[in-house]
Amino acid sequence: MTRRQFAQLPAAAAALAQNFPQPINIAQRRELFVDRHLIDRLSGSATLRLHHPQPREIALVHDAPWEGTGSGYHSIFQDGGLYRMYYKAYHIDISSGKMRADSHPGFCCYAESDDGIHWRKPNLNLHDFRGSKANNIVLASGPMGKANLDAAHPAVFKDANPAAPAHARYKATVRSDDKKAHGLIALQSPDGFHWTPMSESPVITNGAFDSQNLAFWDPATNQYRAYWRAFTGGVTNGETWKPEGLRAIRTGTSPDFLHWKQSDDLRYVDSPAEQLYTNQVKPYHRAPHLLIGFPTRYLERDTHPSLEALPEPDHRQQRSTASRRYGTAITEALLMASRDGVLFHRWNEAFLRPGAERPGTWNYGHQYIGWHLVETKSNLPGAPNELSLYASESYWTGDSSEVRRYSLRLDGFVSVNAGYNGGDLLTRALRFDGGNLNLNFATSAAGAVRVELQDLQGRPLPGFSAAECDELFGDTVHRTVTWKGSADVSKLANTPIKIRFVLKDADLYAYQFTGAAK
Repeated sequence: MTRRQFAQLPAAAAALAQNFPQPINIAQRRELFVDRHLIDRLSGSATLRLHHPQPREIALVHDAPWEGTGSGYHSIFQDGGLYRMYYKAYHIDISSGKMRADSHPGFCCYAESDDGIHWRKPNLNLHDFRGSKANNIVLASGPMGKANLDAAHPAVFKDANPAAPAHARYKATVRSDDKKAHGLIALQSPDGFHWTPMSESPVITNGAFDSQNLAFWDPATNQYRAYWRAFTGGVTNGETWKPEGLRAIRTGTSPDFLHWKQSDDLRYVDSPAEQLYTNQVKPYHRAPHLLIGFPTRYLERDTHPSLEALPEPDHRQQRSTASRRYGTAITEALLMASRDGVLFHRWNEAFLRPGAERPGTWNYGHQYIGWHLVETKSNLPGAPNELSLYASESYWTGDSSEVRRYSLRLDGFVSVNAGYNGGDLLTRALRFDGGNLNLNFATSAAGAVRVELQDLQGRPLPGFSAAECDELFGDTVHRTVTWKGSADVSKLANTPIKIRFVLKDADLYAYQFTGAAK
């Protein structure tokens, strides 16, 4: 079932369809383990293991006079051979015991990179700042046509809609700064630098919007989808949770980026009521039928010796004089995934923890992940590409803020892991299209992965049993499975099967059928 078909089902029918024994057609999609949608059961020591990005270098310091301590809300994407980054430029000062953000208006700024690792701020010469246009400001707060922009709440993307006209190849959502016209303004641009409003008034109005609110073209359903901040009671497992006023996430769809419908608050498979700020949802580029999000979890910790032992206690106390929560709140990033855009599997364990205690960390505004991840070269020569994510540091501290790059294995969000004693994963009934089965996996020197293709009664199909599978070991993002030297599975294409993965001291991250069926 495609995400388009799933999204068109009523909620009750969708729940029934997920448990209905009809085979799920995965065709030649790459399937990850970010949810349990395709899993029948795990046995032995097999379990789903959440992996964590590894810290790398500081990618960018927001230290220009038009930037500052409150800079963030990064939008990152690859555009041909160039990596683009858009972000809010903002300065917050609380040295007086009050929050002051009046040193300059909020801007949206631009940086770029040739490799996603080394970034530069080009002089765009577009907007004046204190008498000079020698800066990287791409959007300024204030009037644009009849719209009034708050440029410090931007989300920018390159439109993947094949029907998008050249003058609207880049799009953005920016918060309105007009109290009488609350909501999100839709912008368009031919080059990512010169912007015009697509309408005179906000196109989405039913939310709070004090966050990074975003939208994008969803190729799996051929429509635009938006995610924005709202206050709600929320829903988990079909039951409404309290209290009202929970920071939450809302979504809607549009055929044209202007007329939005089907507004829904996100639902979660098995997650508690928690305060969520940003959402950072986007199709994963290697498996675009999967929507991957990195919401920010916001917690207010009571005064406690551990809170007092965290970095920069004097600054934390100073924040508290402006508002108690500014000193007690801590933020970190989570991982969530969806196939229909509304129901998400949210991992309750942190995806990106605050990490080692050091200046600029373990505070309100730390570890806000940028929107979204990109693919970059590994720092190990000859190794496969990796995923790069970018997260905020030093928020509201000193006179600047920073964004650090983190790396993660391709498809490496979650793995099926089994220890030395071994374990199995059995999929639900599937159909596929293709001639080969490829895996993304890692083992120890003593570990191994084997694959068995079964009929729906759980019997190994002739020639495709685990015993006949050639043992796989190593650490690779792409290895073809063979049985007695043959990789050809084309005779089983479009036949209902189950897949049994047998692991020993190994992690399996993804699988995909590829090639032509004979």
